[in-house]
Amino acid sequence: MAKKGNNPTMNDVAREAGVALGTVSKVVNGIPVGEEYRIRVEKTIKKLNYRVNSYAQGMKSGKTRAIAVIMPNLVSPYFASLVNSLGKTLAARKHYMVFFGTDYDPDQEQEYVRLAEQQKVDGIICLSYNPRLELSEDIPLVSIDRYFGAKIPCVSSDNYGGGYLAAEKLKENGCKCVAMLRIASKLPHEPAKRRDGFVAGCEAMGLACDQMNLEDGAPYQEFVDFLHAHFHNGKLDYDGLFCVTDSVAYQIRGTLKEMGLRVPEDVQIIGFDGIRQFGDMELVCSTIVQPVDAIAETCVNMILNTDPGQIPSLLCLPVRYECGGTTLK
Repeated sequence: MAKKGNNPTMNDVAREAGVALGTVSKVVNGIPVGEEYRIRVEKTIKKLNYRVNSYAQGMKSGKTRAIAVIMPNLVSPYFASLVNSLGKTLAARKHYMVFFGTDYDPDQEQEYVRLAEQQKVDGIICLSYNPRLELSEDIPLVSIDRYFGAKIPCVSSDNYGGGYLAAEKLKENGCKCVAMLRIASKLPHEPAKRRDGFVAGCEAMGLACDQMNLEDGAPYQEFVDFLHAHFHNGKLDYDGLFCVTDSVAYQIRGTLKEMGLRVPEDVQIIGFDGIRQFGDMELVCSTIVQPVDAIAETCVNMILNTDPGQIPSLLCLPVRYECGGTTLK
């Protein structure tokens, strides 16, 4: 029995359970032991209120079981959903998440990478806006949506295929003249392929297509001006719009309503991301849904993989279309 006032140790658990210290260690670390021994150790752990000393365990094994997750923010519903899924996936693998929010600041991003390295995390999962990000070769990193090179694995959705699918769905819904509205970083990144896929899809299906491309930070008013410039006698020149994020699609829907246009009767809209109201309710628009849980699981599998030679440098996961009320079907 542990002395009163002291935190029980693994030795105390072994003594109380009547098993070898190595047996307790195996149970604590999830290594299979005989069922009788496992039950006996787990009951003793509960009885003594034993808590694993993760710091000491990490010092001994060289592993902290901590994974740094670096994202722009938790304000964006897509980022929030992705971080939530990463946290749950890591927890299921007996790891925990250390979150850093960069607010799109590349210098802050670099500082957080250094801080994560100082904290001896076992790996970093990063959605980066810093093209010159300096990384340590000692800590594995998995990138989301930005390809840094063959040595750093990148996980993304099939953005090209998603753009193409959006064009297909607008065509299937009877649209004849469409436009793409896009706000995007000027840095090379996988989501830029949404535009290429949509344009290719429109060309393949004979859909007339215009584009309005803005860089990150540009005022939304430029989209409003674009729509009004193509608004004549109570009608918009386009019967279908592809917005490369659900956030843009949501705003555009509001602008069209202010212009007296009905969605989807007059204009159909497809977004990209799969954002749901309050996180788990109705879709905010018809959309190309990113596989958030699959992205999280793939990132975690890669970051915990002990054989880098088995990890691809770029892995694109399939997307799907789902009607969310801004298209006819």
